[in-house]
Amino acid sequence: MVEALMLKAERRKQSGTRSARKLRETGMVPAIIYGHQEEPVAVQMNYHDLALELHHHHKLLEVVLEGKKVQALVKDVQYDHLGDKVIHVDLTRVSLDERVQVTVQIVLRGTPAGASEGGVLEKVMSEIELECQVTNIPEELRVPVNHLQVGDTITAGELELPEGSRLVTEPDSLVATVTVMAEEEEAEEAAAEEEAEPEVISKKPSEEESEGESKSEN
Repeated sequence: MVEALMLKAERRKQSGTRSARKLRETGMVPAIIYGHQEEPVAVQMNYHDLALELHHHHKLLEVVLEGKKVQALVKDVQYDHLGDKVIHVDLTRVSLDERVQVTVQIVLRGTPAGASEGGVLEKVMSEIELECQVTNIPEELRVPVNHLQVGDTITAGELELPEGSRLVTEPDSLVATVTVMAEEEEAEEAAAEEEAEPEVISKKPSEEESEGESKSEN
C-alpha cells in the first residue's frame, strides 16, 4: 500500500472553460472542495501529485489550503475525451470519525479451474459500492477466482469485505462468471450442420405431375 501524499491546494482566481484550459497547460488541475456546511471553494492542485494519488486509488486525501489541513474525500473525477487525463476533481470535506459510501474497484485474481475445460472468465462488474469508516477505505477489492468451474458465478454478496465495511451494492449483482466462449459454441454448431444430410434440391415427380405433363405434350 502506497502512503498518501499531502497535497497543496490554492484558491482559483478565475473560473470558466478558457481559464481552466490555461490552468491545465501550466501543469495544474482545477478542483472544488465542498461539504460540512462550509462554502464551496474552487481550487487548483498540482496535476502530477493528484494523478499519482488517483492512480493508487486513494479516496481520502489530506489537502493543505491556506495553511489549514483539510481531510477530503474524492467524490468525482472528470477525464478528457480519451479517458486518460484528469481535467477536474470534486472533493468533499470529511471528519476522520465518520462513515462514508465509496466506490471500490474489483480486481480478479488467479486462473479459474474451469479454464482447463475451455472456460473463459468474464468480469461482469468492475466496481462495488461500500459503506465504511473514512479511515478504512480499501484501495481495491481483490477477489480470488481459482476455484471457479465452468458455469460458476460470483455475486456481490459473496465477496469478502474489509472488516467494518457494509455492502451497498445489491447482493445478487453478478460480479464474474466462467463460461464457454460463444465462438467455440458457434463452431461446434457449424460443424454439426455440415455433418447433417444435404438439402434435397430436386425430387422425383409424382404420378399426378407426370400424368399432367403427358397430357400437355399431347
